[in-house]
Amino acid sequence: MSQEMTYGKLVEACSPGGASVLTCVTDLAPAAGPHAAVAPARYVSGNNASYAFQTRFVDGQAMSTALIDSKSSQLNRVELALADAIRDGDPLLGRTPHLVVHYPDQEVADYELPHRVFDGHVRAGSVDGRPVTDHPVYRAARDATPGNARALLELSPVSLVLGSWDSTRRAHQGRYRSALVGEIIGVLADQSDSGRDIPRRGGARRDEVAPSVRVSPKDLEMLVDAQQDELSPKNVEALRRTAQKAKAGTTVSAAALGLGSIPPALETLGLVACRQIIRSHVLSFSSLRQLRFGGDLDADVACRSLLAALALAALVRSNEELLLRADCDLVEASAPAFSLDLRNGQGEKLDRLDRAVADELLGAAIERAEKQAGIRWEGQVFDVVGNPIVHGGVIEGEEEA
Repeated sequence: MSQEMTYGKLVEACSPGGASVLTCVTDLAPAAGPHAAVAPARYVSGNNASYAFQTRFVDGQAMSTALIDSKSSQLNRVELALADAIRDGDPLLGRTPHLVVHYPDQEVADYELPHRVFDGHVRAGSVDGRPVTDHPVYRAARDATPGNARALLELSPVSLVLGSWDSTRRAHQGRYRSALVGEIIGVLADQSDSGRDIPRRGGARRDEVAPSVRVSPKDLEMLVDAQQDELSPKNVEALRRTAQKAKAGTTVSAAALGLGSIPPALETLGLVACRQIIRSHVLSFSSLRQLRFGGDLDADVACRSLLAALALAALVRSNEELLLRADCDLVEASAPAFSLDLRNGQGEKLDRLDRAVADELLGAAIERAEKQAGIRWEGQVFDVVGNPIVHGGVIEGEEEA
């Protein structure tokens, strides 16, 4: 029989000798049905795109699998859920302290940056006209250690929950592993030796105006000139090179400008058929217990419990949206199964954690951390002015693998 996840269990897990982990495992399936294939995550292999095939132990057997969504992608989805909640004025997650970098036409928070509070966009910025690295609040967070991470907790708690690394610093680099991890794998339908052969699928484009558009080199350059502010530099350079190399009296294709049809061709990576798709997340209490916050044991446990509750509140919101990528629409084949490690080979099944339960945990954790540890958790924002040199160097439209 499953048990309710309570704040008391969270406190026990964050105390010495407590649970190692809380896990959440969900069986997923292609939205179109078992006959449908899905698009796994793509990776660069040499000069080509490929999928990540791995051998996993599933239902007591070694099975060939494809990585549908990686740890980093799953954390990105948790970050997005947190960002949406904060921007929507969520009464609990909206109280999460965070840092924001402001550019003239964009702002980005620490939970959206790859290296979070230690990201290059932050370090290149300024506060009140001075480098952010000289600001006492930022310096205190940067100088924090697992032995006393209070300054980082009150500036950028997401950096402690989802991991961060001050990798470019000369010395005293802050390194915090992600307490929350997750992934989605697909067990291949074809478990034979050829099951990992990557299929190909067709791609085409139909132009209702003309099946082919060819123009003179001069006209191509005119088309490029008219759109160059909206094209990537690589595209502009390639198109100009094409026009310049063309011989006099000849015409060149305007397909690179999205004109004309493209006949069907088996060029892109195909889809993968899976007999089972599994999403799993692990929240490590063992990693949270390595953190201290400058108080007594009760205060430290309250702060760890707050981080754990923050992770769970963001996770359940992330799980509400099964959005991965095109050709990878999934549905839940079963309810998420939560369990709590009880050490020494023992475990406890938990009732499903939904938004209401997670918010109750987070509300209790905030109240306890404020009273027990004096933590400031008021949605405070540390504003950083983005460096115009960085903003001016942004190139849009770069091709992705």
